[in-house]
Amino acid sequence: MSDLGRRRPRFALNTRTWLILCIAVAAIYLLGVFVWGLCLRPAAYAVHYADKFAPPGAKYLFGADFMGRDMFFRCIKGLSLSLVVGMCASLVSSVIGLAFGVSSALLGGKFDRFVLLCVDCCMGLPHLVLLILISYMLGRGVRGVLIGVALTHWPELTRLIRAEVLQLRAAQYVQAARRMGRTGFQVAFEHILPHVVPVYIVGLVLLFPHAIMHEASITFLGFGLPAETPAIGVILSEAMRHIATGKWWLALFPGLMLITAVVLFDVIGENLKKLLNPDSGNE
Repeated sequence: MSDLGRRRPRFALNTRTWLILCIAVAAIYLLGVFVWGLCLRPAAYAVHYADKFAPPGAKYLFGADFMGRDMFFRCIKGLSLSLVVGMCASLVSSVIGLAFGVSSALLGGKFDRFVLLCVDCCMGLPHLVLLILISYMLGRGVRGVLIGVALTHWPELTRLIRAEVLQLRAAQYVQAARRMGRTGFQVAFEHILPHVVPVYIVGLVLLFPHAIMHEASITFLGFGLPAETPAIGVILSEAMRHIATGKWWLALFPGLMLITAVVLFDVIGENLKKLLNPDSGNE
């Protein structure tokens, strides 16, 4: 076969370009919903009793709820709020996981055993039950959800970072730095943390869908955000009262938007993992 026949088409995308494109599309969608929801005025989903239970159509793309509120704009606002709560809680939780993972692997001894005990205790309890207990103890609301999610999502990231640091600590260049008189802090800051950052970033992104789903779950059960808040969990909870009467759009569209956001965060995290660590994408 000639060289011309073996030549790839010009429009073919290589793996790296395809991964970056997937990340960009997912990030643009999530960022668009996030900004749109923050800028959305309450008048867009105000009460209109004359349009009560209006089905999806030209006037109401996602239909209207039992108070005549536009479900499309309520879903945009609710998903944006879920993204804010989920991302804030994930950031706090990831910082806890990073601090515990690095210090546990470097200090070792009793502190390492204490961190592993905390990880086992936290992961040994049903996640949703622990979230509900913490949120209820703190008076529910935004503060209860934020603290509850932040205090329950760090163990897996801690174990991942700890394993990575333990592997790096045994590397020859780290041992050479120690023999050259570098302090433990210098070795950690200059030679270990830079290699842990990619793992931390991927772990942080993959925390977002868990945090968003758990926020929506405890809000749906009545232990999260208050009922007057246009959150996805509140919208789904309200929908359950009317879905048996045939108002299917009240639950379908909010649920699809929530699942779409969770899947897109997972797409970003998995593709980032393949970009930062290409060997992880190989079977």
